[in-house]
Amino acid sequence: MSDENSEPVPQVDLFGQPILPIRDRRGRPSFKKDKVNQDFVAVRVAAGWTQKAIADDMGIDEKTLRKHFSRELEVGRLSIEGLMLDVLLKLVREGKTAAVGRLHEMMKAAGPQAPRSRGANLDEDDEAEDDRPVKMGKKEQAQRDAQDIPPDYGDIFARMQRH
Repeated sequence: MSDENSEPVPQVDLFGQPILPIRDRRGRPSFKKDKVNQDFVAVRVAAGWTQKAIADDMGIDEKTLRKHFSRELEVGRLSIEGLMLDVLLKLVREGKTAAVGRLHEMMKAAGPQAPRSRGANLDEDDEAEDDRPVKMGKKEQAQRDAQDIPPDYGDIFARMQRH
C-alpha cells in the first residue's frame, strides 16, 4: 500500500483543535511607506489639506500619518513648489513660452533678493540683532543686580552714628 494517493491528515492538537500557525496575523496589517505615498502626502499638504483629511483619504490613523510622514507634513509645500519650479525650468529650456511667463510671475511674486557677498559675515539684520539687550534668567539678573552698588549706599560708620 502506498501513501501517495491518500489525503493528508489535518494536524490537530491533543484536544482535537486544528493547529494554527505559530504567528497568527490578526489585526490591521502594518503600514508600508513608499515614494508614491510620500508624494501623495506632500501634494495634499501643499494643497492645504488637514492631517485628518489626508489620513482618512489614505485609510490610516492620524498617528500613523505623523509617524511615517513627519517630513512631508513639515516641508511638503516647499518640496512641491521646488518640483514645480524644476518642471517650469525644464519647459523654459525647451522654449515653451507659457512656461517662461509663469516662471517670471513666480519669481516676481517671490520679491527681490539682495545679493550676498561670500566674504560678508554680518548683514544689517545681524548687526541690529547684536544691538538688542541680552535676555537673562532670574539667577543671572540677581547676580548682576548684586554687582551694581546703589549711589545712596554710604559708609557703615556714618549710618551707625545716626542711631
